[in-house]
Amino acid sequence: MKMTGDNSAGNLEITMDDVKNLMKKKDEIEEQIKAYYDVLEDQGVGVEGSLVDPEGFPRGDVNVYQIRTARHSISCLQNDHKDVMKEIEESLHQLHAREKAKQGGDASGGQEEPMEQQVTLHAPFARVDAVTQGSPACKAGLRVGDEVTEFGSVNTGNFQNLQNIASVVQHSEGKPLRVAVIRDGQRAQVSLTPQRWTGRGLLGCNIVPIIQ
Repeated sequence: MKMTGDNSAGNLEITMDDVKNLMKKKDEIEEQIKAYYDVLEDQGVGVEGSLVDPEGFPRGDVNVYQIRTARHSISCLQNDHKDVMKEIEESLHQLHAREKAKQGGDASGGQEEPMEQQVTLHAPFARVDAVTQGSPACKAGLRVGDEVTEFGSVNTGNFQNLQNIASVVQHSEGKPLRVAVIRDGQRAQVSLTPQRWTGRGLLGCNIVPIIQ
């Protein structure tokens, strides 16, 4: 990160280029996480699937070493993702504070909303990695690759695990949910109504966590 002066908090000179570099780092981490999730999907075990058979021996139908490596890497990368997201948020707040100090009073008011939106814009907690044709998710307009920043009452600030989303879905059958996503770097919003259809579940999509 480009800075001037010493490293004390009062002398950091954050620029939008610094923020863009952090965004690029974030995207790279997310790509790596996605690649490791693909490994787990190929093995058919996911993050929590058991690696031992009913008799307690290592399963012979999967690559146990590869799965363990992928799971460990995902855990480490998710911690890295949390750190870079914190850096992005702090950098954006610093930019806003400096702009507010320059413009003062009413002039800074017009800057506040876009800056907060920018923080929100780049704080997804989950990603859509599969959408079934004809499903409620498909009809709502969700797409593979959408990064979820809000799912009903679940957002980046209160998300803990996928059970949070599952709970919202179960209690919202037949009721429209506001789902905010980042798509190709832009904010998008869809209205998703969990409901019975010809396939499994109430949504017809698969969502994987970015931040745990």
